[in-house]
Amino acid sequence: MGAPNRGRSMMVTTIIGFAVMSGIDEIVFHQILAWHHFYDRSTSDVALMSDGLLHAGELVLLVTGFFLFADLRRRHALAPRSAWAGLFLGLGTFQLFDGLVDHKLLGLHQVRYGVDLLPYDLGWNIAGGVLLLIGVILAVRTRDEGRTTAPADRAG
Repeated sequence: MGAPNRGRSMMVTTIIGFAVMSGIDEIVFHQILAWHHFYDRSTSDVALMSDGLLHAGELVLLVTGFFLFADLRRRHALAPRSAWAGLFLGLGTFQLFDGLVDHKLLGLHQVRYGVDLLPYDLGWNIAGGVLLLIGVILAVRTRDEGRTTAPADRAG
């Protein structure tokens, strides 16, 4: 079987993390709290349809990610510490992309309506930044995972 594959492990779990955070956003903020929809600049029917499309995309990514994850495990190529780094990279990337691009650049929706947005925007983007930073720190700490050392390096 194969040696741990750091890059593939990180890429696969980044997909999973992106999908998981998308699901958390969609379930908590779109459905439970009803603070916004994915696209709030039209009718409520369009907003509801946009949430359904977001959910469908998130599920496709999640299923794809877990199939790829299962393949890594089957081939004994999963690099576990790098996989955790990828998960946090995906979580943070979705959160920041949503907060900066969807909320501010494209104006598809806001975190919440009828309130002062600054605390919500700060909380949203700081949370995403913290998740992304955790992923970066873990990725740096695992950069040697899966590498084998040469016989001369092992002698000592």
